[in-house]
Amino acid sequence: MNIVLGITAGIAAYKTPQLVRLLTKNGHNVKVILTENAKEFVTPLTLSTVSKNPVLTSFSSPEGDWHSHVELALWADAMLIAPATANTVAKMAHGVCDNLLLATYFSAKTPVFVSPAMDLDMYAHPTVTENLIKLKSFGNHIIPATYGKLASGLVGQGRMAEPEDIVLFIENTLTENLPLKGKKILITAGPTYEAIDPVRFIGNFSSGKMGIALANEAVQQGAEVHLVLGPSSEKNIHSQIHLHRVVSAQQMYEAAVTEFPTCDIAILAAAVADYTPETVAPEKIKKKGGNLSLTLVPTVDILASLGKIKTTQTLIGFALETENEVANAQAKLEKKNLDGIVLNSLRDPGAGFGTDTNKITFITKNEQKAFPLQHKSTVAFNILKECLNI
Repeated sequence: MNIVLGITAGIAAYKTPQLVRLLTKNGHNVKVILTENAKEFVTPLTLSTVSKNPVLTSFSSPEGDWHSHVELALWADAMLIAPATANTVAKMAHGVCDNLLLATYFSAKTPVFVSPAMDLDMYAHPTVTENLIKLKSFGNHIIPATYGKLASGLVGQGRMAEPEDIVLFIENTLTENLPLKGKKILITAGPTYEAIDPVRFIGNFSSGKMGIALANEAVQQGAEVHLVLGPSSEKNIHSQIHLHRVVSAQQMYEAAVTEFPTCDIAILAAAVADYTPETVAPEKIKKKGGNLSLTLVPTVDILASLGKIKTTQTLIGFALETENEVANAQAKLEKKNLDGIVLNSLRDPGAGFGTDTNKITFITKNEQKAFPLQHKSTVAFNILKECLNI
């Protein structure tokens, strides 16, 4: 999830590097906007280091680069203002727009979370109370200040909520109505390697990018995701995914068949080897001249195996075809007792193994829906949407 964090000039700003660290640890992308006075409490350097993004403080940089509040608002899936001072709360409530943070807030169409922080008498003042009520009436989510010792030395309500509680508040709020909330999804991805000897193997060119994109999108839609991943160098895997790393087709089968009975949806996107050497040489096979013959035997058909034991699960397969694409995919759908199949073709430029884009046709027993070439994250969104429509 993309989150814009607005930081205003309150002493609680010292907690924001920890807040950013927790958000990024949970797989969120964070861009920070500091008000000019907030730089007195926390430095842009610290926040850019923990967020891995440049920190913005004004509409333009000293080099003359424009920072578009509209683009920031469109990029964000959520906006958080923490700490929110009495001054900023008042401006938000009454339409005052005099800095980049406020311009981004007034442009935002995504959920906005406000975490006020101020001394107890300020927090209890009728004006502040009225402004927070007004912000809530606009649809904003107010994260209540907590009780405790304040910077003034007084004890009372006004402390900004702790970073851990802010993250929990946001994630709980945003997952309440997510389409996959309460669902368990099994996804397989990547290639399998079938050993010939301790050094060599039979494999394929799959990177695992499509399956990983599906897993990341499913987590963001609220699902409990179990990803069974073959050998892959991809690193962009959401921290909340239950990751099962495997190498061979047999290992992938064992992991998938273990998780399948308790899942709601299974999407098998892995490029599983169809054959494996009958025997694996215990030592490296030496080159002796002449031909080398290998006896290959079929691997277990994971998709067909799950199709045989399927009860209430939605089972989706993938088909990468080079000829008679639709007919072959439909035959696979029927033969393996699938609810849907995702067809992609090596004939389409930009689709297939190792690319960041894909072009698919989603096929069920009743219909076919073709999609244009899209980034795999968008393809993942469309596949999951179609799964819910079955």
